[in-house]
Amino acid sequence: MEPIFSPPLHRQRHQFVIDFVIRNKSKKVVDLGCSECSLLKKLKFHHEVELLVGVDIDGAKVKKHMHGLVPLSTDYLQPTYDQLCIELYQGSVTQNDARLRGFDLVTSIELIEHLTLPDVERFSEVVFGYMTPVTVIVSTPNSEFNPLLPGLKGFRHPDHKFEWTRAEFQSWALKVSLKYGYEVEFTGVGEAPTGHDERVGFCSQIGVFHRLSERDGCNVLFVDDAIDVFSYTLLYSINYPSLHDNNILRRVLVTEVLYWAEKLKRRWIEEKTGERDDCYTQCQAEGGDQCLRSSEQDMEMQEKQTAHAAEMNHLMEHFGRALFENQGGEGDEVFWTKGQEKQESCKLQRTASVSLAVLWTSCPKVGALSGSLSNLRRLLMDDPEVKLSQDASALLVNLQEQDLEEEEEEEDQNDPEDSGYAGASQRSHSAEQEEDWETNV
Repeated sequence: MEPIFSPPLHRQRHQFVIDFVIRNKSKKVVDLGCSECSLLKKLKFHHEVELLVGVDIDGAKVKKHMHGLVPLSTDYLQPTYDQLCIELYQGSVTQNDARLRGFDLVTSIELIEHLTLPDVERFSEVVFGYMTPVTVIVSTPNSEFNPLLPGLKGFRHPDHKFEWTRAEFQSWALKVSLKYGYEVEFTGVGEAPTGHDERVGFCSQIGVFHRLSERDGCNVLFVDDAIDVFSYTLLYSINYPSLHDNNILRRVLVTEVLYWAEKLKRRWIEEKTGERDDCYTQCQAEGGDQCLRSSEQDMEMQEKQTAHAAEMNHLMEHFGRALFENQGGEGDEVFWTKGQEKQESCKLQRTASVSLAVLWTSCPKVGALSGSLSNLRRLLMDDPEVKLSQDASALLVNLQEQDLEEEEEEEDQNDPEDSGYAGASQRSHSAEQEEDWETNV
């Protein structure tokens, strides 16, 4: 059967929730009847959400699909200040659980039609009377639309216990709102063909319930009267890496500081040894049109590196001669040479002292991550990868002889007559499956 909605109906329902989250900056969201976690997998990419919870009675199905909620490698490599905790529970929406109280948004997408009518009443008590979220979004099939669905006989799903008309859904929603202190607005997704709009309404009808500030006389179980009940089973919980975690912040900051210190050291060595990164000179040395073509291919990358080079030059201007002015004297260090049974003496180059104050003021990311110079010093002091001066005012960088001689060695090793390279790449793709009748809707 050819799809009759574009985008498919299930995507329109999910997009309705996503748009609401973006507009209202909902931080704590729970999806009741999360099933395959499809909506949760989309919501996790929206920075407004800080706590994302899914509940479903079918724990096996949740476990099968929950791996799509794990943090990506980029979440660890490039953490941000965004905070996200994801929790998945096995449990019934007709049971209370104190961990689901006080959310900004509760979603029930195509769920209530799978409940018996007595369970729908219990669902109303749990969601509106016990959980008391700021907003509830409930979607359910509109039975008036069914005659327009080709090939459909009876209900849209064999597990549906009922499918309401618009009048039936609105009657239930208004009673719930009056009883528990909410107001409701009605809308939907899946528009009918032209000429049928007013007669049948939306394919999926939606009620958006907003909690009223004044709820006197409503049947609400207040926090002081509530007994903490934990009836759900926790299946999965993960805290995404965030720079609000001091350990992660320190790791990222140390990496950034050591990166800039190494770049500055290399730049200083290049200037001291008279090296120049001149593409035209390199082409002249290697000769031929082939090198010229290679240079043309590199132009785009060089343009991307211009900003980085300018930043490096800016840093060097700030450091100047002061970058390596606090050097110690030369000395000897005795160590065991690998694979030998004798000791050798190696004369070490002086230690460079990189001012933390200059690093903090001249490297935007270092300044942003640390917040202040004193905080930068505090975060670096206890890290084993970092060596600071005695007064903790500067980063110590070793300048070994091999650093000064490396440029000349690279020239000998990079003889164009003896050089070569090779490379390869791999790619992978994934797909998502949908279920039942609405696969083609």
